[in-house]
Formats: sequence, structure tokens, C-alpha cells
Amino acid sequence: MTSKSPLALLPLLLFLVLFVGSGLWYQSQGVDFAFYQISAPVAILPAIALAILLGKGHFDQRIETFIKGVGDNTIITMILIYLLAGAFASVAKSVGGVDATVNFGLGVVPPSLLLPGLFVITAFVATSMGTSMGTIAAIAPIAIGVAEAADLSLLLTVGTVIGGAMFGDNLSIISDTTIAATRTQGCDMRDKFRMNFKIALPAAVVTLIWLYFQSGEATIADIQDYDLIRILPYVAVLGLAVAGVNVILVLFSGIIMAGVIGLTMQADYSVASWSSDIYAGYTGMQEILILSLLIGGLGALMKSQGGLDWLVSAIERISRVLGAKAGSTRAGELSISASVALTNLCTANNTVSILINGSVAKNIAQRYNVDPKRSASLLDIFSCVVQGILPYGAQILLASSLASVSPLDLIGYVQYSWILAVAALISIFIGWPKGAK
Repeated sequence: MTSKSPLALLPLLLFLVLFVGSGLWYQSQGVDFAFYQISAPVAILPAIALAILLGKGHFDQRIETFIKGVGDNTIITMILIYLLAGAFASVAKSVGGVDATVNFGLGVVPPSLLLPGLFVITAFVATSMGTSMGTIAAIAPIAIGVAEAADLSLLLTVGTVIGGAMFGDNLSIISDTTIAATRTQGCDMRDKFRMNFKIALPAAVVTLIWLYFQSGEATIADIQDYDLIRILPYVAVLGLAVAGVNVILVLFSGIIMAGVIGLTMQADYSVASWSSDIYAGYTGMQEILILSLLIGGLGALMKSQGGLDWLVSAIERISRVLGAKAGSTRAGELSISASVALTNLCTANNTVSILINGSVAKNIAQRYNVDPKRSASLLDIFSCVVQGILPYGAQILLASSLASVSPLDLIGYVQYSWILAVAALISIFIGWPKGAK
């Protein structure tokens, strides 16, 4: 039996020091997107080297352990889904799906429901696209213009977009966070969606009520023409996914449907354009794909050296100090939530945080009798909560850059993320929803 050893976690600490340290340094130099100047897949390389050096046994055995981690079935399946998700998002956007969805929503939203409507539109687009970054990039410029025209608070309007984007990213079955959470915990996306929805919906309703009273007297203008049929791929993907169809088949069907719409409705869209969009979607997933492989290998090395066992026991001790009853499901859920939230603070990347904590969370879930879909839900929720209010996270940085506002000023206006955090904590302490059917 492998002994517990905190030394086995030194490679992970090195990775975080390099990744976060470089971000802090670039931030001090006034560089935009400071925490993304040194790519995570590059920052992790010294950590992998250290993990191999710390390992016991023959050098070839250590390399074999790393390679087995890279080639783990969960990791490979996750990567295949990443590629298809990227391809679908790219093709659907290229054939006008995003613009059609946004303009359709703006066309049916009454002025008195401007902010709640903006939240709902953003949430739908993010759920359909599976990316909060892509959603913010698509909708924030429109929202900024609407805020100016309707005399709404710019910070409040942009914060609404971020909140809606995080809601959709948290629930979407093609989001990389959902893929990572469900694959690492071994549960179906449909079950995780249902579990998440029971927590996220009350938080969203409270947010919508609050936004309604903030809308005031607003007007909506300059809505562009759109074709409803361009929204069809998003609707189909959502419907098939919720119906329980295999996610790979769902995404492949979405790519075909979006491509056919482009070929039949856009004169300048050809098979070559379709191919180019699919490949662009692949390349857009390059960083998270490489990082997933390398984290799989690093995780295998740390696990073989007893690092993850030590981390699990340390988190359990912390949960007891916080007042959770030892051995209870609540203790396990608090441990899973705290570990992914703290990791997200360090990495400024919710998917990376889930990947790092995946094995640890699964181990805690087994020890504390936490249902896999419940642990997957908590991983995704608390990583998205932190990511949505992190002033050096990509989402806040992108939105603040587009709106020319301070990231620190903006985080106080992402009400949904704060409300979701409260709702998730309440769900843990009252023990609802239950993981088991």
C-alpha cells in the first residue's frame, strides 16, 4: 500500500507557483491578461520533471506511470469531447447561430425586462455554446451598447452578462467544466445537469428578481435581422443532450446540422469553409487538450507516490475543524467544494481546477458516500463561482477590457455568482438535493 506523503504534492505546488507567480509578475508590469502570458501547459512541464525525479523505482517505471496517466480512458474520452465541442461551437458561430440567438432574444424582450432578459439570453447562448468566454465575447459588446442607449449602469449590465455566461457554462453539457467534472467523477452528463439545475435555478430566479428592480426605464434599439433556423443547431443539441443521447453523437449531430445550414443558406459557405471551421474549433481546444493530457500524467505520478492520499486526509481534517461531522456526507461535500474553490483561486482556471481535483474529489466521494453526480455538480458549481468573481480570471478580464472598467469594480456586480455560492452552501447544509435517486 502506498504511504501518504505531502512531498508528492510538491510538483503541484511548483506548477501553481510558476503559473500564478508569472501572472503576478506580469500584472505588476501592467501587461493585459497577465495570468495568461505563461501558458499552463508550459508551466506544468517543470512540475512533471520534479514528479518524475521524486518517484521511486526504476526511471522507466516512473515514465510508464506518467504515460498510463496520460492515456487514461477518462482523459482520452474527455479530449475527444473537447474536440467535438470546439468544432460545434466554431461551426455554429460561423453560420450565424450566435448572432441569430442574440438578436432573437433582444427582439422579444420588453424594455422593462432588459436586464433579466439579457441574463436569460446570455445564459441560453452559454448553455448552447458551452463556453463562458465565447459568450461574453459575443454578447458583451452588444450589452455595452444597450447600456449606453438605455442609460443603465455599465458595470451592472456587464456583470449581468458575466453572470448569465457562468450560469450557462455551469449547466452546458458541452462545457469543458461539465466534461471534466462528469468524466473525472464517473457520472452521466444528464444526471449532473439535473443535480446542478436544482441548485442553479433558485439562484438564477433570485438574480432575475433583483435585476428586474434594477432595469428601470430602458429602451432596446438597433436589432439586426436574423433567421430563426440558424438557432436550430443549439436547440437540437440541448434537446438531444437532455434526452440522454450519447454526448459524442449529440455533438457530431450538431456539427452536421450547423454545417448543412451554412451550406444551404450562405452563398459563400463551402465544404472547405466548413472544414476550416471544424479545424478552428479543434485548435481552440488545443491548450486545454494538452493540459488535460499532462495533468493526467502528473496526477498519476502524485497518486502513485501517496500525494493524493495525503491531500484527502488533510482536507478531511480541515472539514472537521470547520465543524462537519466526521464521516458524514456533509463533510465530504464541504471538502470537495473547498478544495476546488481554493485551487481555482490559485490557477484562475475553473477547468484546470476540476482536473487537478478530479481524483481527489472522487476519493473523498467514495469515503464519505457522496453520489458521483453530486460530487461532479459541486466541483463544477464552486469552480464556476470562484471563476465568475476572480478579478484576474479570464472572464472578468475580458469583460472589463471590452467595457473599459476596472476588474476589481466589476466583481461586485456579478450578482449571480455570489448568490449561487450561497445557494450551494445552503444545499450542502440542508442535504438537498439528494444524490441518490
